Amino acid sequence: MAPSVSELKPTEAVADVAANIANLKLTNKPTQEETSLDKGPSYPFYYPYLDPNEKFPPTDIFEFSDKGLLADKAKPNLLNADTKVHHLSPYLGTELRNVQISQLSPEGLNELALYTAERKVLIFRDQDFKDLTPERQIEIANHFGPIQRHPTSGNVKGFPEFHVVYRDPGFDRLNRYRGFDNKINLTSWHSDVTYEKQTPGTTFFFILDQPEVGGDTLFTSQVEAYNRLSDEFKKRLVGLRAIHSAVPQAEHSRSIGGPVRREPIETEHPVVRVHPVTGEKALFVNQGFTKSIVGFKKEESDFLLNFLFEHIAKGADFRIRASYEPGTVVVWDNRVTVHSATPDFDAKAARRHAVRLTPQAEIPIPATD
Repeated sequence: MAPSVSELKPTEAVADVAANIANLKLTNKPTQEETSLDKGPSYPFYYPYLDPNEKFPPTDIFEFSDKGLLADKAKPNLLNADTKVHHLSPYLGTELRNVQISQLSPEGLNELALYTAERKVLIFRDQDFKDLTPERQIEIANHFGPIQRHPTSGNVKGFPEFHVVYRDPGFDRLNRYRGFDNKINLTSWHSDVTYEKQTPGTTFFFILDQPEVGGDTLFTSQVEAYNRLSDEFKKRLVGLRAIHSAVPQAEHSRSIGGPVRREPIETEHPVVRVHPVTGEKALFVNQGFTKSIVGFKKEESDFLLNFLFEHIAKGADFRIRASYEPGTVVVWDNRVTVHSATPDFDAKAARRHAVRLTPQAEIPIPATD
């Protein structure tokens, strides 16, 4: 049996990445005192691997059927007598205790897909997920679809399925990408990698190290954002398509000597999509990747997108804040939510280390009148 990741020692991947970080000339280097006090990440196996020579082939189109369509609507495996359920908002967000994702049967995982579609964001506490073998973690996520391999972010050497989210006193790549040093508001609303032709669905995010205070994630319901619009305005959105681009992300990675594992693509998606399980309509635009409305002139496109971005960003009454504890796993439906990190902790004095597994789902289904 393979060892759990908590038993693994730093491998040659850590040395490779350390050299790569030096080449990237990242800012916010730790002081000698900080270095001497820092014992390093609790799970060095997941230290971000950033080989600029790593390459992936283009992503293939595949057949997809959501596992939630197979689930028992009563969810007896997921929501049994022992499960503690706490809803955070009427529109999205549920915290669950006394249920282990790793112990769910295939039927239970189908129920997880259905419940994630219904509640948009699930926050599982006291999970053993981070201590499973990487093969087992990937096996669970693969139940929900082929896992997207990120073209520019840190992954794990030999396991490109992992998207590593990492900040510490000497590694602050996200800060540079988002341009936080030159912003007043540090929120950055997005749905993950929506430039893919088949965008992510049921998404897993598990925490390894977190600051004592801060570092939460904000989630907003794109279903409720759509529902708040007038019927007349909805009619004008249905049928529109928008361009989602990977180009800025790739250009930034190249500019700092990072990887571009596949050439960036731009993809058209409907502005309003339909979830294949719940049938709910949701806005499908985000500040991170949506660049223009197809068929609109620039001023028209910018005007409409900026209105939608502002509407989404102001939706405090259909938003939750997911906090992290040791053993937290957050599962969300990337098709019907947007999220933003809250980089409110001092990255010069604290570490935030997490991993995302991002199964891809269907080609977005356009809403109709």
